[in-house]
Amino acid sequence: MSKYLINTWEPETPTFWRAGGRDTANRNLWISIPALALAFAVWMVWSVVVVNLPAIGFQYSTNQLFWLTALPGLSGATLRIFYSFMVPIFGGRKWTTISTASLLIPAIGIGYAVQDVNTGFPTMLVLALLCGFGGGNFASSMANISFFFPKAQKGYALGMNAGLGNLGVSAVQFVVPLVITMGVFGTLGGEPQTAVKAGQTTTLWLQNAGFIWVPFIAVSSLLAWFGMNDLASAKASFADQAVIFKRKHNWLMCWLYTGSFGSFIGYSAGFPLLIKTQFPDVNPLQYAFLGPLVGALARVAGGIIADKLGGARVTVWTFAGMILAVFGVLQFLPHDGVAGSFNGFFWMFMLLFAGTGVGNASTFRMIPVIFLTERQRAAAGQPKAVQEQAIIDANKEGAAVLGFTSAVAAYGAFFIPKSYGTSIALTGGPGAALWCFIGFYVSCIALTWWCYARKNAAMPC
Repeated sequence: MSKYLINTWEPETPTFWRAGGRDTANRNLWISIPALALAFAVWMVWSVVVVNLPAIGFQYSTNQLFWLTALPGLSGATLRIFYSFMVPIFGGRKWTTISTASLLIPAIGIGYAVQDVNTGFPTMLVLALLCGFGGGNFASSMANISFFFPKAQKGYALGMNAGLGNLGVSAVQFVVPLVITMGVFGTLGGEPQTAVKAGQTTTLWLQNAGFIWVPFIAVSSLLAWFGMNDLASAKASFADQAVIFKRKHNWLMCWLYTGSFGSFIGYSAGFPLLIKTQFPDVNPLQYAFLGPLVGALARVAGGIIADKLGGARVTVWTFAGMILAVFGVLQFLPHDGVAGSFNGFFWMFMLLFAGTGVGNASTFRMIPVIFLTERQRAAAGQPKAVQEQAIIDANKEGAAVLGFTSAVAAYGAFFIPKSYGTSIALTGGPGAALWCFIGFYVSCIALTWWCYARKNAAMPC
């Protein structure tokens, strides 16, 4: 029997929680957070790398560069579908270690590939797909943490894990432009490249975009192996978890979480390019990291607010705020011969990112509450053993749904940037895409209000 396996875990029992359950849960949470942040950093690293490839001599077309940016979104979202079910099969400690260590493959691979301008495009495509390992990690990380905390604190725990983990998106867009300007690893890091930007010749170490994460990934993997726990009560086969595909609320929450997290990750991936196309005189890398930063911090706050006010109520008002923010973006974009206002555009996007962060937390707070309520209703009036088993089953289903909804929503990392591109190609501007987003958010408000937020909702949460 492993010393890392916990056989009895009862977070809903106050005496158990106070006697050591809370400390164990928090230890697992605080090891999980940096591992998840590194996963997001690796997932989004191409959003910064592609901006610099032409400058150091790579002869890729604009379309090819777009594919390198978009493919991690596709592979990450697809991997999340499988990662959603891994924690109950392998255990949270083991899977966190494996999934974090796997980030070494694309990080090291990018570091070597960008040092040779003759590296073939297919090789780069493979590395872009491998960065999806980082995207997949979110599903398993959130599912794992959801097992450790009681119902009353799931919003806080999931908000902290996801919110601080999401900081990896902001970190990669802030850190990489800095570290590629210096020889961080000396001779071990390889020779610098000569880059030409705006007619000026400079020196870059683009390999540092991958190598800089390697030592942190190694340390984080070791911390997960020696510091986290597996829960016996979380064990379940894929067949046990597959029951979620029969649950109506699984599919409803996929829709809502696409509106929140799908927006966050899609806007994060597309923000630099949108700035570059709409405001050519602005350096997008000076501002790109701020949007994901605001969204990540708002998610932390959103989890706490949702615990106090209720996830559904917060979700309704958040989508309403996001609609107003998109209207603001539309007003400040260049249109009809008017140059537009970058300051107005930027601040409206900051409000939009903040809304996605709060919505991420509030929708994720809804999921475990919905499934716990549903299973407890079914077990009402039954013997105590049946009611206890209902709580265990609810936690397993809720964790699987947390992972699966995040998988569906992650496709936003691909579709939002592609929507901008399609809108610009067909109409000359991104406005058509933004109007579609508004329509989607309206549907999210209607769904949340009818099913979860109104006075006589079937499943108030």
